[in-house]
Amino acid sequence: MVDAKLPPARAPGSGGVFDLLVDRLVDRAWPAPYRVEAEGWVYRHAGGVSKRANSVLPLGEAGDLGGAVDRAERFYGSLGLPCAFWIGPGVTPGLDRELDTRGYRVVDPMLAMATTLGPSASTPEGVTLEESLTGRWLDAWWRLYAPDATDGGGRDAMAARILSGAEAVYASAAASNGETVAVGRGVVQGEWLGIYCMAVEPRARRAGRARGILSALLSHGGQQGAEGAYLVVTESNTAARALYERAGFAESARRHYRVR
Repeated sequence: MVDAKLPPARAPGSGGVFDLLVDRLVDRAWPAPYRVEAEGWVYRHAGGVSKRANSVLPLGEAGDLGGAVDRAERFYGSLGLPCAFWIGPGVTPGLDRELDTRGYRVVDPMLAMATTLGPSASTPEGVTLEESLTGRWLDAWWRLYAPDATDGGGRDAMAARILSGAEAVYASAAASNGETVAVGRGVVQGEWLGIYCMAVEPRARRAGRARGILSALLSHGGQQGAEGAYLVVTESNTAARALYERAGFAESARRHYRVR
């Protein structure tokens, strides 16, 4: 559940309140197992599994901006993790500039995108929706998302905690040999549906599987009463952006990480 009233989903992607809400929606839909509140900022950590779950969510004001950054750096340093900040429209004023002067790099520029949901349709043929995370789905997601990753330090267990930390549905599509070649995850949050974990086997692309996964998740959201859908995509992922634009998603505010 989000801790703010959701705006009407009639015109997502148009900026304003939606842009300020996305950071909280994402934080709730991709929940870090460990969270420390620090004067309006949230230190999120998950043993290094995913940048999002191991970064500062710096919302609100900070009376002493430099001191707040110093405290965040000490916290992540004590965990042996790099200090990273999620930067979006609602972050503490002046933070991006402060981090720039300290030598923090801009990493993974992203676009928030959103669309309204029309009448719900049935789940496309060839797509399976499951209401709980399974080992099969998790294995497929890791294989498609990060094929070179290894399960060092309990990576799979930590990822499972993140992916099942919010009520979600897990979509998958298989090739003729039964191997899972496309996955996605949908999180209904009141009037909004969050789209996450979209990944397709390279050799299975251009066959409509990503479109089928996305359609299944959007249909599920509509059936659950969501009026709009949102997602965050890496700016450089032009293929994914084209898919989302064809599905009616429009660009909203940009985001990025600051990492040193």
